[in-house]
Formats: sequence, C-alpha cells, structure tokens
Amino acid sequence: MASSTQPSVAAIPAYKTAFLQSCLSANILTFGTFTLKSGRKSPYFFNAGSFHTAPLLSAISTAYAHTIVSFLASHPFTPKPDVIFGPAYKGVPLACATLLELHRLDPETWSSVSYSFNRKEVKDHGEGGGLVGAPLKGKNVLVIDDVITAGTAMRETINLVAKEGGKIVGFVVALDRVEKMPGPREKEEGIDDGKPRMSAMGQIKGEFGLPTASIATVDDLIALLRIKGDKGDIERLEEYRRRYRASD
Repeated sequence: MASSTQPSVAAIPAYKTAFLQSCLSANILTFGTFTLKSGRKSPYFFNAGSFHTAPLLSAISTAYAHTIVSFLASHPFTPKPDVIFGPAYKGVPLACATLLELHRLDPETWSSVSYSFNRKEVKDHGEGGGLVGAPLKGKNVLVIDDVITAGTAMRETINLVAKEGGKIVGFVVALDRVEKMPGPREKEEGIDDGKPRMSAMGQIKGEFGLPTASIATVDDLIALLRIKGDKGDIERLEEYRRRYRASD
C-alpha cells in the first residue's frame, strides 16, 4: 500500500496528472544521466523552457493556476497576491500565462491582479528600471518559477522583491525534486557525505517563514510512472530519491 510519501495515482489531483503527462509526452521530463549544478548525476531532467507551444503553455499555466487556488485555500491567513511575479527568464512567460488562466477560472477574484518580472540588466533609457509590468512597492507578491534545486535564484528573488518594496506571500514551483541541499564536497569532488539536510524549498520556508507549493513532486512522478513507465527509469528514480531525499 502506498505511504504518505508515495502517493497513488488515484490520490493525485487530475490537474497534476495532466501536467505530468504533458511533460512526459513532450519530453519536457526526460530520463537518462544529467549533471546538475550541484554536481549530482540525476536520472531525470525537467526543462520548463520547452513549454513553448500554445498547448504546452496552456497545460502548465492551467496546472499553476489550480495549484495557486489550492495553495491559497489551504493557507487562509496568506493574503491574496496583488502581483504574480516571474523571475527572468523562464518565469516570465509562466507568470503572464498563469495570470491569464487564473482570470479565466475566476474573473471576479483575479481581474485586479497584475504580473511583473525583472530584467537581467537594468534599463537606463525609456521607462527605465529593473522591472517590467506592475511595480512591487507595497504589494503582496506571489512568485512562480520552474524548479528549485540549490535555492540561489530563490534568494535572489527574495532580495529583489524586498528592494522594490514588495512583500512575498509565497513561492509556487512546477516541480519539487524533494532532494536535500548539496553537501560541501559534492560540486568539487562529487562526494555525498550521507548526512540529512533540508531541501532548498524547506530551507527557504524555515529561514524566511514563506509558504511554498509545487504543481507536482518527484513522488507524484514515480506514482504515475508505476502505471505506465519504464521499469528501469522507475528503479533509477527510486534509488536517487532514497539517496538524496530531503529531511523536511
């Protein structure tokens, strides 16, 4: 019987399953051997930059929208965001498309919400500044991004929003790898010390008190693959999960 950390497909909301199936059929989620920034050899890779057709962008924005609605319902003390913020570059189309889908689902709730994203280089002509879209000063900001591994980009976004005068009310990512932060010797020497550590999302949540959510997790992926996946891929994913699973 599936445990709480190993959900069955029947227990996964339909929008999560549809999202993962879109990722698999379009090779956005691929299997093999991939070297991550941490130096780890991962048996799978998720590339949100491949959501570049209308049907695929619709699939991921629909999944983000349902995740955000669920996230806000399960966090009643979290204020509704004034701005959906997508960090450059991959977060830019995700924020715009997700806001459109939220408005389609519930125009009354989301008609007053804006999108915003940052420039990698501050513009010194025209309207100038480092943001495109709504200003963040005095606003409640919900950040959406593709995947968080080391947390570096997430920290940069926290600093950027604070500098612009906004208040982050939560982070939502597409895929939570649910893996522990790298150890001190991993990137240079490829050595895992075997010590338990929190995930990047768990660390940010604990350090800054920010609620987080994801469309899907690697546990959801494994549950789906058990129905229609390759046995070898499943075994490699499960072994990777056992080795690097986060403590949070």
